[in-house]
Amino acid sequence: MLDKDKIGARLGALRKSRGFSQALLSERLNVSPQAVSKWETGTADPSTSNLLALAKLFGVPAEELLHQATGGGV
Repeated sequence: MLDKDKIGARLGALRKSRGFSQALLSERLNVSPQAVSKWETGTADPSTSNLLALAKLFGVPAEELLHQATGGGV
């Protein structure tokens, strides 16, 4: 299970570090801006396909997003 607070904080930090607004990120992923907001606030999880797309867009391995979200461990 993903730690929603951690993944949300990580996604928000990556988005901001790349200079994306929530609206721009949502356009790039073809999701609503509300979906991005929900991911970042921890009220919803991105789907597996969206996690992969986020990792590709941010230039990080998908495992890094998941590792950060779960606090490590397998």
